[in-house]
Amino acid sequence: MEVFGILAAVLGSALGGTAVGATRYLAGTLDPLTIGAIRFGGGFLLLLAIACWRGDRWPKRRDWLGTAALGLLFFGLFPVLFNASLIYTTAVRGALALSTLPLLTMLAGTILRVERPTLRKMVGVLIAMSGVFIALGIGATTVPARAWQGDILMLAAASCMALYNVWSRPFIARSGPISFAAFGMAVGAACLSVLSASTGGLAQLASLSAPQWIASGYLAVVCGALIFFLWAYALGRTTPTLVAVSVAINPVTASIFGVVLLDEPINVNLIIGLLAVLVGIAIASGSIEWGVLMNRRQVPTAADAGSGADGNEGSRE
Repeated sequence: MEVFGILAAVLGSALGGTAVGATRYLAGTLDPLTIGAIRFGGGFLLLLAIACWRGDRWPKRRDWLGTAALGLLFFGLFPVLFNASLIYTTAVRGALALSTLPLLTMLAGTILRVERPTLRKMVGVLIAMSGVFIALGIGATTVPARAWQGDILMLAAASCMALYNVWSRPFIARSGPISFAAFGMAVGAACLSVLSASTGGLAQLASLSAPQWIASGYLAVVCGALIFFLWAYALGRTTPTLVAVSVAINPVTASIFGVVLLDEPINVNLIIGLLAVLVGIAIASGSIEWGVLMNRRQVPTAADAGSGADGNEGSRE
């Protein structure tokens, strides 16, 4: 059912906010390549064990090239940009910049003719995006001087994720979500590990403290295996935009993580922005009825019935 896909996306995105905080915690000691190798290398091993135990269906040979390419995009390039951005900006700002993903995914889906945009989705995305911009209006005195560089890097990472969302659905449909995520994660983790080893990044692991090892384990198990299984599961059951809009929940958990563990500031702009983000998610997913917002009763019309025949899209509105 589609509702399970949306719930999986929201849970994965909520956990993703903690990934931002954990990554920023390690960014002072480890380079972006090494952090990515830890997160996805450990995540791959766990997903591989689960997929083998369950006897899941693996991608067919004709899908290997496409699945590998998506793995390089999402588990190779994305984490490098993601981790590098958090060297320059705060956990909360990083998560907020990543929250542009719904808009980027909707644009990519429209341009590539994968998903038909609707008024409700566009309104929900725009409200969520307004929340992002309000929250990013934090005063310059509360953020690092080079935070704008981190924001740009995170926007580039979000673009990688948007393309992954749009292109991965047919591959997931032909295999299981765990095996699909594991296959792509293996490709990305292998590349990151080779690059990290060649630059001396893996040698930095010897300098990790006990809390940093715990953070590394959390990145691998929760933020490497669990989050991306939930993401693949969601993409197999609902539209790319509805999955992507859930990422706007990232700042909620990122802000809690950043304030409690990293002593990062929080102010009124951030709180207002987060509320707008949550309302946008509810509208885009249909949790808040569009007819109620327009202060009228929503009555099905012949045109509505006709649009429902366009694939499964009509049932998702």
